[in-house]
Amino acid sequence: MQKITYAAECPECASAVTIEAEVRVSEIIECTDCRSELEIVSTEPPELALAPEVEDDWGE
Repeated sequence: MQKITYAAECPECASAVTIEAEVRVSEIIECTDCRSELEIVSTEPPELALAPEVEDDWGE
C-alpha cells in the first residue's frame, strides 16, 4: 500500500518538503534540505511555518 503524501514549501529555504497525510496541525517536522524545524500550521492546504524556539522556562 502506498503512503499518501503532500508537498509544501519550506519557509526558510523554499525547498519542497514532503508531508505524510497522517500529520496533525502543530506537529513539528524537519526540512531535509536546510534542517530547519517546521511546524505544520495547516493540512488543507499543507502549510508550514518555522517552529517556535524552545524557551528556557518550558517544563517548569
